[in-house]
Amino acid sequence: MASDSLHDPVLLDFIVDRINVGVFIVDESMDILLWNRFMQIHSNRTQDEVIGKNLFDCFSELPRKWFEKKINSVFVLENFSFTSWEQRPYIFKFSHNRPVTGGVDWMYQNLALMPVKGDTGKVEKVCVVVHDVTDVGVSHTQLQQVMGQLEVASRVDGLTELYNRAHWEELLTKEFSRSQRYDSTLSLIMFDLDHFKRVNDTYGHLAGDMILKSVSGSTKAMIRESDIAGRYGGEEFGIILPATDIDGALHVGQKLCNYIEASSVSVKGVDIEFTASVGVAEINSKMSSHEDLISQADAALYFSKSKGRNCVNSFPVNGTVHGNTSEQGHRPT
Repeated sequence: MASDSLHDPVLLDFIVDRINVGVFIVDESMDILLWNRFMQIHSNRTQDEVIGKNLFDCFSELPRKWFEKKINSVFVLENFSFTSWEQRPYIFKFSHNRPVTGGVDWMYQNLALMPVKGDTGKVEKVCVVVHDVTDVGVSHTQLQQVMGQLEVASRVDGLTELYNRAHWEELLTKEFSRSQRYDSTLSLIMFDLDHFKRVNDTYGHLAGDMILKSVSGSTKAMIRESDIAGRYGGEEFGIILPATDIDGALHVGQKLCNYIEASSVSVKGVDIEFTASVGVAEINSKMSSHEDLISQADAALYFSKSKGRNCVNSFPVNGTVHGNTSEQGHRPT
């Protein structure tokens, strides 16, 4: 008796209508033969409106070519098929119960397609089960977004939005190796804000932060897309200049020096002006690592400081470059 009840169509219809997943059945013509309560509620279409009618006529927004191929594969291969929200977030444009702020337009869906065989053993119908996985999808998407933000945070300095030292040095290492491998030129600018501690002590750290942001903005505005700027630490910055010789780097350094000197930030009605000392170095055959390039650019930077600051020098130190227009040098645009 118990086994007979499992084949009771009334009982099966009752179960299919009460489960919290969508269930519908189509034949080879894509005509709908079964449409459970879940599908009725979320599609706003009753059984009377869809039974016996073509699935794609009833729902013209469905990805017909793709979905027909999926269904037909079950008829031909006589095997199960599945689709994930990660392949397609949704098949049916069903509303979801997530808050409007959830950032999801439609219910995320996983689909299972199952062959239904007739008395002859041939697949005559396909049963499609629609799972609402909106919560899973949203949680996964939010997790991916957070992971992406963390990845960015691991590479970018939070205050200036330039690359942080660790990532910037990693990129410099790659550019150094590339330059050696292809025997191409590479230059480096290191620059440091003059008397920055005095600014912090006089006007406060908020003013100092505003200056750092201003300098990073000026830096990003004047370099090429292929150049790589980073915050090296405190008030010191670096700019990697691929395919740029020493004269081209001096030109950029002078331009940067002028940019910064012409800038100011206003704090409580007081305009604060600031300058930078700049050092420049170019890769050469005697260098064994990117650290040698940094050391030489730093040496030129500290020479600039010793010469009175607010100037540009290259390694080996060649005299102060400031107030004069230097030659462009080799620097593709």
